[in-house]
Amino acid sequence: MPTDNPAGVLFDVDGTLVDTTYLHTVSWWEALRQNDQPVPMATVHRAIGMGSDKLLDHLLGPERDRDADGRLRDAHDTLYAEYWERLTPLPRAADLLRACAERGLRVVLATSAAEHEVAALRRALDADDVIAAVTSSADAKQSKPAPDILVAALDQSGLPAERVVFVGDSVWDVAAAGKLDIPCVGLTCGGTSRGELAGAGAVAVYDDPAALLATLDDSPLSRSK
Repeated sequence: MPTDNPAGVLFDVDGTLVDTTYLHTVSWWEALRQNDQPVPMATVHRAIGMGSDKLLDHLLGPERDRDADGRLRDAHDTLYAEYWERLTPLPRAADLLRACAERGLRVVLATSAAEHEVAALRRALDADDVIAAVTSSADAKQSKPAPDILVAALDQSGLPAERVVFVGDSVWDVAAAGKLDIPCVGLTCGGTSRGELAGAGAVAVYDDPAALLATLDDSPLSRSK
């Protein structure tokens, strides 16, 4: 692969590589409940993948009194932090990253998690030896479905948008990639159905990292090279 025209794969992390979608769901559900703003857990789950600002707009409405937003975010962060030492990678997630790197693709974690959360996610993945760049919420002005975090991932990795594929687990991932004309591969391991991901525009859908790895050479990731 020529170094002046590199190819790569951008990976969402939460729910795509590390099994955290439902941990975030429970943490947001409890944070909202503690602040007397209960929202059904299924509704919370469907908003996971957005940044906290857009998630709260989605769940509580953009015209809400925002005075409680800081308390809600702090409560979520405190509740979610209880799981940090038990975070578990999804099946063969690290193997998928290494297989991409072995094929000459730059591996980039395009996550909008907070910096302290990113450290816990990277420990769980244990694949720093093949990761070329990692983003965090500090790198994006707006969260998904805005494409800011993907723009930051491209900038940090030196990859052109036309030479990458994005792998994510939510319709918000697909929407963000679409705004940059980046093909998005969907994984259902975050709890979003195959039909929803395909309907949002995912170019291919797999069950989890292991399923994508099993057919990697026939997947959209190989066609980005």
